[in-house]
Amino acid sequence: MQESGVGNAVREAKSLLAFVLNVNQTFLVAHSEYEIPFEEAKRFEDFVMRRARREPFQYIVGKQEFYGLDFLVTPDVLIPRPETEMIVEAAIEILQSQENSKFCEVGIGSGCIAVSILHSVKTANAIGLDISEKALGIAKENAESHQVLERLKLRISDVFENLPGEKFDLIVSNPPYIPRDDVRTLQAEVRDFEPLTALTDGGDGLAIIEKIIADAPKFLNSGGFLVMEIGINQAGDVKAMLDVEIWRESKILPDLQGIPRTLKAQKSNKN
Repeated sequence: MQESGVGNAVREAKSLLAFVLNVNQTFLVAHSEYEIPFEEAKRFEDFVMRRARREPFQYIVGKQEFYGLDFLVTPDVLIPRPETEMIVEAAIEILQSQENSKFCEVGIGSGCIAVSILHSVKTANAIGLDISEKALGIAKENAESHQVLERLKLRISDVFENLPGEKFDLIVSNPPYIPRDDVRTLQAEVRDFEPLTALTDGGDGLAIIEKIIADAPKFLNSGGFLVMEIGINQAGDVKAMLDVEIWRESKILPDLQGIPRTLKAQKSNKN
């Protein structure tokens, strides 16, 4: 795997072996003499070859931890990333003091954001939208796994297209924001395996962000919030999209690397 450009190849190989054998890595260290059964050895070899071709570790094992929970992931959905937990943290802060709150996620993907929020805020209900039926299927499985499906409705929708007449206390989204010309510069694991439509809008990376900001006020209660992840170097453009007559307060929060990452905007009570 190392020759293929996989970082920490030895560590990842050990993790794959532990997954195949359904043991922890302490077992591997303590039982170096253990003879791997033939079927498990073949499966391990297959996994190593897949990883050497730069298929993401998470797709091989079929799961990724996010906000303290394990989520099913397949190539139909983005792999959850640590910086996206900022959306969950902001949403919990907004909703935890409200009774019977209701929020919407645009582009629910694996469901990691909505499910994590619902898992933490027991009184909240949500609607999850996605243009991909397969993604909605994954989100449903994750919602079932974490016992929040009874509080989550799932709908096929291109942004807000299939959401007539509904109002929410919060809208969250991790939209496709990578500019088309930057896709080729991404790691092979991302560029060649993650769903392209969840990575980029096919243009400058701002089109769907702009649509969400423009349309969100129609679906927010007065004083409601929009919390959305944005890309590197997009903070200035995103701030320019926020009409001060509509949004009474807005800020873009930095991630742990200091990169402006998460928009948090509150709709004015006058609208």
